[in-house]
Amino acid sequence: MATATARCVFLTPLALYSSGVTNLYCVGLENTIELLSVMTKQAQVLVVIPHPDDVESRMAGTVARWTREGKEVIYVVCTNGDKGTNDSNIKPQELARVREQEQLAAAEILGVREVIFLRYPDQSLEDTPEFREEIVRLIRTYRPDIVVAVDSYGRYIDHRDHRITARVTLDAVFPYAGYTHSYPDLLEQGLQPHRMKEMLICGTQDPNYYIDITDTIDIKIAALRCNNTQVGDEPRASERMRQWAKSSAEGQEYELAEAFHREEIRW
Repeated sequence: MATATARCVFLTPLALYSSGVTNLYCVGLENTIELLSVMTKQAQVLVVIPHPDDVESRMAGTVARWTREGKEVIYVVCTNGDKGTNDSNIKPQELARVREQEQLAAAEILGVREVIFLRYPDQSLEDTPEFREEIVRLIRTYRPDIVVAVDSYGRYIDHRDHRITARVTLDAVFPYAGYTHSYPDLLEQGLQPHRMKEMLICGTQDPNYYIDITDTIDIKIAALRCNNTQVGDEPRASERMRQWAKSSAEGQEYELAEAFHREEIRW
């Protein structure tokens, strides 16, 4: 099992922090940006998700496999998850705090390098130029080979934050991250255009790419269990994860898999 410790980084529209060796960008009252450092360590994979816990059920086995192989993985969690409960006894602010800790614990089990929390309110994401620029900034900062997003095309009923996050991430990947004159303020800060090799969509209903998680299913389940506010002590959670993985591996040469839609970036 990977032993890397996940570091926590916070970004908001007023304080954009990109961390590697260390980059810190602070947006002042007049929207001027001060570059405090310019050294950033590349990561091979950038995973952009709407809520804490969205990775664990969809692709934690793959993340564990990647980190075992030496890939460095960064999570970007777009909302604070402060509405993800029907328990009226817990206040939204406390729920958001707990869910961040749960996400960090899950990420540490999986060997994730960093978790970046954008801290937008749950159920409130919008497709705005500002949100898109935050994702473009992170792509240009970490310069990944692979960007992962959740599926934005669930049939009929799906969480709106999932649709918005996926659409914004897809647009950030192409065309915005790779073109010189998209967001010229980023270029002025030394963040050069970047074009990744591929895009993976997790939780998809249109899979064309499968990753063997037979050897990492137990780590996936352990990471999922960290999200106590979402999973609790539900006895069937492990069984359900194994069944989904078995179903995803049908027709493959291995027992358990996670399914993705894969798009190679050719432009």
